[in-house]
Amino acid sequence: MYSSATSPTAPRTGIPQRPPSSVAVRRPGPKPAVPARPAGRIEAPAHLPRAGERLLRPRAPQYAGTNGLGAPAAEGWGRVDTAALATPAVRAALAHITRICPAFSARQVLREDGAHILITGLIGRTAVVAKCLSPQAVQSDRRAVLVERFRREVAIYRTFVRHRPPVRMPRLVAADHDRCVLVLERIPGRPAAVERHPANAPTPGEVRAILGSIRSLNLWRPPVDVFHQPLDYQFEIGRYHSVGQLTDRDAGDLRQLMYGLSHTGWQLCHGDALLSNIMLAPSGPVVLDWEQAGWYLPGYDLAVLWSVLSGDTAARRQISQLAQVGGTVARDAFLVNLVLVLMRELRIYDVPGAGEEQRLMIRRLYDDAALARRAVRAAVGTR
Repeated sequence: MYSSATSPTAPRTGIPQRPPSSVAVRRPGPKPAVPARPAGRIEAPAHLPRAGERLLRPRAPQYAGTNGLGAPAAEGWGRVDTAALATPAVRAALAHITRICPAFSARQVLREDGAHILITGLIGRTAVVAKCLSPQAVQSDRRAVLVERFRREVAIYRTFVRHRPPVRMPRLVAADHDRCVLVLERIPGRPAAVERHPANAPTPGEVRAILGSIRSLNLWRPPVDVFHQPLDYQFEIGRYHSVGQLTDRDAGDLRQLMYGLSHTGWQLCHGDALLSNIMLAPSGPVVLDWEQAGWYLPGYDLAVLWSVLSGDTAARRQISQLAQVGGTVARDAFLVNLVLVLMRELRIYDVPGAGEEQRLMIRRLYDDAALARRAVRAAVGTR
């Protein structure tokens, strides 16, 4: 600013005058002086640029839009699903979330079903996802089971703070063990599959990346006392045998393989390695929903992936090769896991009133189960 613009002899119009040539200092791009604020004029809010002020970086609105999985999206910037956030169940969940995260700003309801409510939002400028038990789950007959699983997942995420696994997973932000609330980092990406048994499998490159992450997890060796054994194999064999899903010979073959695996080391598995629980992010696969993580017979996660990739022969061949890398013992453990996983899938889907698409899937599951039974009998014959 020129010195004459602030001298006592300067005119009161607020327009700067040109200084005398004897003292003129040529500076590039002189800016006019800002007139004094008249009395009674309202100032612009602090977050808006003033006149003559350059806006260096745009400020985010109160609710930053995302693409549904954590990445900012211009088309959804600032939009909030107020209707979904105003339901009584969601408002009750938000009350629990704000107890542990007072700065949480809800934006959207990702999922609301009979078990969980997932709400996306912001803590400051950090995108997060809050997971809570739904009121229906708290009032249902399965309340004890659902609460126990949720608290187990909270404990596992807290364990991963001390013992970081060799796979990408959301970072724990906050948790409430008593009220069953879990707030996690929201990572940009897309799910490997939306359905439990997807009609369209991921690309071969994506399948290789997923198998690489699962394999890294299975080879990890955390402290033994950190995780428990979620699956009682002998009980599961007896349960499926009692309801007629396994014949006497099937149950006998599985028990014989189990006897040979009695001294086999257990393997840390995710326990529910469905494609819908794996997200494809720019940094690689991200594994979600860890409530079933624990020690299993080797190959349990591979058996889960094999069971849902019915339309991808190449992926199944690759999984079978990985399952047999450890020799005969690893093969037998994989077969035991595969039979039990297929029995579980049949118990879930083979129900009255199934539609045509579901009946086709049930037929494929029965074919897969027959194939697994034959492989078990062949394995028993080679022992």
